[in-house]
Amino acid sequence: MTPRYRPVAVGGCLDRARVEHRGDGGFVLRSPEALAPYPRHMGERLAHWARTAPDRLFAARRGPDGAWRRLGYADMLTRARSLGQALLDRGLSVERPLVILSDNDLEHLSLMLGAMWAGIPCVSLSPAYSLVSTDFGRLRHIVAKATPGALYAADASYEPAIEAALSAAPGDTRIVLGEGRLAGRAAERFDELLDTAPGPALEAAHAQVGPDTIVKLMFTSGSTKAPKGVIVTQRMWCANQQMTLQTLPFLAQEPPVTLDWLPWNHTFGGNHNLGIVLYNGGSLYIDEGKPVPGRFEETLRNLREVAPTIFFNVPKGYDELVSALRADSALRDHFFSRLSLVECGGAGLSAKTLDAFNELAEAAIGARIRLAAGLGMTETAPTCTFAIPEDSRPGFIGCPMPGVDVKLVPAGDKREVRFRGPNVMPGYWREPELTHEAFDDEGYYRTGDAARPADLGDPSLGLMFDGRLAEDFKLSTGTFVSVGPLRARVIALGFPCVHDAVVTGLDRDEIGLLIVPRMGEARRLAELPDSAPAAEVLAHSIVRGFFQDLADRLWAEGTGSANRPARLLVLAEPPSIDGGEITDKGSINQRAVLSRRAALVELLHGAADGHPDVITPNR
Repeated sequence: MTPRYRPVAVGGCLDRARVEHRGDGGFVLRSPEALAPYPRHMGERLAHWARTAPDRLFAARRGPDGAWRRLGYADMLTRARSLGQALLDRGLSVERPLVILSDNDLEHLSLMLGAMWAGIPCVSLSPAYSLVSTDFGRLRHIVAKATPGALYAADASYEPAIEAALSAAPGDTRIVLGEGRLAGRAAERFDELLDTAPGPALEAAHAQVGPDTIVKLMFTSGSTKAPKGVIVTQRMWCANQQMTLQTLPFLAQEPPVTLDWLPWNHTFGGNHNLGIVLYNGGSLYIDEGKPVPGRFEETLRNLREVAPTIFFNVPKGYDELVSALRADSALRDHFFSRLSLVECGGAGLSAKTLDAFNELAEAAIGARIRLAAGLGMTETAPTCTFAIPEDSRPGFIGCPMPGVDVKLVPAGDKREVRFRGPNVMPGYWREPELTHEAFDDEGYYRTGDAARPADLGDPSLGLMFDGRLAEDFKLSTGTFVSVGPLRARVIALGFPCVHDAVVTGLDRDEIGLLIVPRMGEARRLAELPDSAPAAEVLAHSIVRGFFQDLADRLWAEGTGSANRPARLLVLAEPPSIDGGEITDKGSINQRAVLSRRAALVELLHGAADGHPDVITPNR
């Protein structure tokens, strides 16, 4: 029986692409639908909604008393104009942008929009660089590169990070706090900036804002290099939101409502999700919950009050959500009551989680909810290909969005995917050499990702993600190892105790795996307390048996040396953000892990005579 999906208006532009074949075996895909006109800058959308729906909720976040603090569109425009003038008064400019150290909150959002209104770039940094990092190395690097005119932090808990940032910032950099005081250092209060009256200087600055104005500098890390600043222009952000609207026309039929925790320093949360709300006059409930131990209960509390129309999360978030909805039918029914679309960032959902999610939707509303997929990155603001199939296929990234040219270029036995369009960055901030390297001679951005046609005989039907080219390698036999598909299989088979896997074996006879576990799930499996040390958890017979079964299944289901791991080692030490092994969104940097843990790789592949930490399959 064919599953039924909740009806939702989606664009026909993703059904099929136009194909231009190249003589080298590559090809270019384009949407058959032209990109419609879009605003000169996102301030036009803020002004539009402030005029046409002044009292509509734009953003809300719980205050200390637990009640929602709400800001409508007219209120936010008033705030943006006052803050824009205040930032100009303090000498901020394109060369001296605003750096924000804090997590998502109403002050953070207001400052971003105030800077945008005045034509001042905003640099939102991962709170992990301020509150989790112990050496502040990335924070210092980014601040030195950005040369801020002001730093904002929510409160005095950021004092160590502020001191580290100031050590790399120009000497006249100002400090703004949401609340609290710093010991021995003067700081202005957010409310002082908010009290500023807009004047002629703001009007003049705002009049100069246009498509080429830099709205954000978003710092992202490569595999082995220091963080680099992606220049995000108004054209990029507006064009990408118009592309999204043409693929999801239901956004114009009813203002979207979402509850979201995804960080604004990342392109998924800060450009895609926040952009969908602002561009389409929607409402954002800022979620202080996260899919980590002790934080997800806040998300569930919020979902008992907020029924989203569109929902975003990462795979771990959906894993936690499925467990909660199974246990609470009232929450389940409320969550699905208005939901039209879900998206997953960072990686694909496991088959088990997707099946469970579909079952819950059918129990609640008698239909499934479409799951969107695609390919994008910070450099493309972010989305370039999109798919909204009723029958979700793991790895399917769909067809080009209107206005994007997608070129596939032969690279060994794969094809690299490259993008060109108005949503693609002009370059990296103050990095001319990196900018030059990022583009080919036709102006396409080189992604480093691989893709292949979903139907080898008909590329017009869309693309499948085929891994990262930089992660792939060869065994000593010359056999090519495609890391992406293998990682996806390990994560799927290792549910729920595997967060990710790093594939080893460069220039060796066999491949191995360094497993990044979900330690909380492993503790639950072994019925151990949350305080149980990692070494004790991994040595437990039940947990050891789980990973032994995983090794046996991977070996049995493999077809050859390139996809049949001969040994695995479960990491007791979690990935390090200071070591560049993990991003703030939780994704794993394969090359950084391999470099930082070279001794473990040697142990893994040198354990021919057996090592207690190395698990080998029963062959």
